[in-house]
Amino acid sequence: MSQSKYKIVGIGEILWDLLPSGKQLGGAPANFTCHAWALGAEARLVSRVGEDALGREIIERWGVRGILTDTIAVDKERLTGTVSVELDANGQPKYTIHERVAWDRIEADDAALDAVGRADAVCFGTLAQRTKSSRAAIAVLLAATRPDALRIFDVNLRPPFVARDVIVESMKPANVLKLNEHELPVLADIFSLSGSSAEQIAALAGRFGLRLVALTRGGEGSLLFGDGVLSDHPGLKATVLDTVGAGDAFTAALTLGLLHRWDLERINQHANEVAAFVCSQSGATPKLPEALRQPFAGEPNAAPDPIS
Repeated sequence: MSQSKYKIVGIGEILWDLLPSGKQLGGAPANFTCHAWALGAEARLVSRVGEDALGREIIERWGVRGILTDTIAVDKERLTGTVSVELDANGQPKYTIHERVAWDRIEADDAALDAVGRADAVCFGTLAQRTKSSRAAIAVLLAATRPDALRIFDVNLRPPFVARDVIVESMKPANVLKLNEHELPVLADIFSLSGSSAEQIAALAGRFGLRLVALTRGGEGSLLFGDGVLSDHPGLKATVLDTVGAGDAFTAALTLGLLHRWDLERINQHANEVAAFVCSQSGATPKLPEALRQPFAGEPNAAPDPIS
């Protein structure tokens, strides 16, 4: 199958990250969707923006760059989401996520249900499930996916919006799990896991029947575990400007690699290359160079310019 026919749907928040350098579009599912499109997928985001200037700018920017926007609904009552972001000396972000915004009211409407029903892969996280209504809608959307679709749970914990029951329930529909070195201890506590990181992700895979578990470790690379096979990548050297969006880029590359039936070593290498490049640039979704898009070549989608 040509990668241009792979249909990928992100579900969750799209918002403006208010960085020290200015505002940039963000939200883990939005970043994931943008990178998936850049890597050649037909990618959509199920989300919600306000009927305001910030919401209109999101739709306009994605539309100009060719990213599909038909599943981004407009809320007439709530404002478009914003997040205040501060970076520490190591480029690590600290987030203040504002509440009662448009993406807190995601709905399983006809456009969203149609998109997930045709998707080869969907990706969802925890933050967009912080309200009961969005959580219920996301559950309906996941239930509407094809049995053979990838359902990627990107844990993406954002304190104070960390709920044990959301994590537990999100594991049930997932068949792929992605988490980082800070999130694994949280799941280890919830599910009473012990041993090394490799043993813990293997235990998660076995307990929940997951096709793959991906653990990212910042500059220390990543572990992938699937079908009894472990791939340990040590990471790549990069001059880090900021790490915002690097994990989402990793997840997008991981998803495309799985859809293309790559082996774990190849997926791990390419996903680390994509993430390292994003770390070397400013913002969550810098334009990916041709060398990183080429592995999924065939008739690739036009790569979007940086969304900033």
